[in-house]
Amino acid sequence: RCNFEFDLCGWKQDENDDFDWHLRTSSTRKLGTGPATDHTLQEPSGHYIFIKNSFFQLPGQKSRISSPVLSRKNKNCKVREGVVVEGTKNLISIIFYYHMYGAHIGSLIIYQRTTLKHEKILLNLTGNQGNFWQRKALTLSGDGDEDFQVVFEGIAGEGPKDGIALDDLTFSREC
Repeated sequence: RCNFEFDLCGWKQDENDDFDWHLRTSSTRKLGTGPATDHTLQEPSGHYIFIKNSFFQLPGQKSRISSPVLSRKNKNCKVREGVVVEGTKNLISIIFYYHMYGAHIGSLIIYQRTTLKHEKILLNLTGNQGNFWQRKALTLSGDGDEDFQVVFEGIAGEGPKDGIALDDLTFSREC
């Protein structure tokens, strides 16, 4: 579980993207950018990660942050053994909160990436999603043999005040 109150909890900035996610509080935000509070503490002093469109990013540029590697061979990751959903076994999930507000917001895409760099899109959100934190739970699946990561990709939009925030990223406790 990562609430970003102290650090990035092992999540890593990708080196092959255009800019980075930043750890910040709402008390340091500029008027009109980002959420008024974090999700965890519901306080302006609470932390979350954020990307903001700015004059330094061109529309379409990407910022990526990746989870620590999760092992499919770890017995604790083999959740609901034998349950088959859409032809897969061993389901785990990630739950997170996101805030995407602004007239010219970009996109948030979540991938499941194997250690061999195969990526599968789990969710693609584009445009204004509302001025509040929203909860999302996604199922992570695989054949049980290949380790993987979850990747959050923010894509810059056209509005210089618009941004995307993430907070409270939690993997199912079995992992």
